[in-house]
Amino acid sequence: MSSPSLLQGNSMAARDVRSLIHPYTNLSTHQTEGPLIIETGKGIHVYDEAGKEYIEGLAGLWCTSFGFGEQELVKAAVDQMQKLPYYHAFASKSTSPGIKLAEKLLEIAPVEMSRVFFVNSGSEANDTVVKLVWYYNNSRGRPQKKKIISRQKAYHGVTVAAASLTGLPPLHNDFDLPIKNILHTSCPHYYRYGKDGETEEEFASRCADDLEQLILKEGPETVAAFIAEPVMGAGGVIVPPATYFEKVQAVLKKYDVLMIADEVICGFGRTGNMWGSQTMEIKPDILSCAKALSSAYLPIAAVMVSDEVFQGMVKQSEKHGAFAHGYTYSGHPVPAAVALRTLELMEERDLLGHVDKVSPHFLKRFADLADHPLVGEVRSCGLVGAVELVADKKTKQSFDPKFKAGHKAYVAMQEAGLISRAVAGDNLALCPPLIITEAEIDEMFNRFEAGLNAAAEMAKSENWTAA
Repeated sequence: MSSPSLLQGNSMAARDVRSLIHPYTNLSTHQTEGPLIIETGKGIHVYDEAGKEYIEGLAGLWCTSFGFGEQELVKAAVDQMQKLPYYHAFASKSTSPGIKLAEKLLEIAPVEMSRVFFVNSGSEANDTVVKLVWYYNNSRGRPQKKKIISRQKAYHGVTVAAASLTGLPPLHNDFDLPIKNILHTSCPHYYRYGKDGETEEEFASRCADDLEQLILKEGPETVAAFIAEPVMGAGGVIVPPATYFEKVQAVLKKYDVLMIADEVICGFGRTGNMWGSQTMEIKPDILSCAKALSSAYLPIAAVMVSDEVFQGMVKQSEKHGAFAHGYTYSGHPVPAAVALRTLELMEERDLLGHVDKVSPHFLKRFADLADHPLVGEVRSCGLVGAVELVADKKTKQSFDPKFKAGHKAYVAMQEAGLISRAVAGDNLALCPPLIITEAEIDEMFNRFEAGLNAAAEMAKSENWTAA
């Protein structure tokens, strides 16, 4: 597409360029290249305005667990719209979908939880988590215990507090972030940060020691919580090294620091269990979840808290007359009804059993990519994974960023009919709908490999070099 046609024409692409601001998009380039406009979807596939078919290899944004066009979820939304299209949860008001969904979440939680608070997105969930941690420690008479530790390369959202928790520089640059009381400890990426001769377990011990030293440096009386994704998503699909969470949680317990599990991507079957916390043996005090909660059919997210945290909230609300936090759409009955039906369908169709059946094939196809000339490391768990592109497989040197290796491979995959995602540099991620079959996994990886091969040809012709 040329710039004049996008600025002057009346196509949907031209109208897009003249009207929309796109998230996570080079806004300058977008004005000349325009959007890919998706018109329809069915199963694991989506179709653009010209009718071209793509495998949606990232389940939208790590979220459409039931794929596209699941009529049971559409029906749940329509039925609830006809019955009660909206109501709020302020001032002790409630709706039956919200109550039933909260009960269901408490029933399936990875550890015993006390209450559920509904929000509209993962970012809002993690922003809420920050406020709850501060609120809770004020209830405990610990006004100095407010610092929250995240990790480098973590992703926790884009609102002010959530973006501060995120450990990716682009989310901080020129946004004047992070805010006060947010800290970052080492990233548990063994391939990138493990030392020569260091085992995974030794690396995990070093990461736990980094955390402990940061707590001691700041003062344990000032450190309130630690937040982590069971498997890091946008940071590169980083699977923690063996014994990592066991050792980290021992440090947290030692210094009375809350454990927050960010299950926005990992929750609801992505790692092979209902929760990533179960896969990684995490015992959270607070848990945030979103995305696949409703298979992304409507916006809804949730925060679950332990009874200790909830009792602190009760105490403060009694002190001030109300728990003065909430959103217009908290517990909106239509998304809640869709989310409840999503969880019911997971059980009715044994979606976890299906993931258990097909994930070994998914993991094998990922592992087979390790021999590709561009691939330095393969990382995967359940039905999520990524490959890291490198200029030199032996030295692990990355490509010079000016070559945009990851982005070019992503574009090549899209041309081959696969929508993946380039994350955190030259990492290419896959996170397909959980309903994917083994045959569809094969087709997805065939297209993924076609994109990698096209990128390899570009690397030769354009003489991509190391950073």
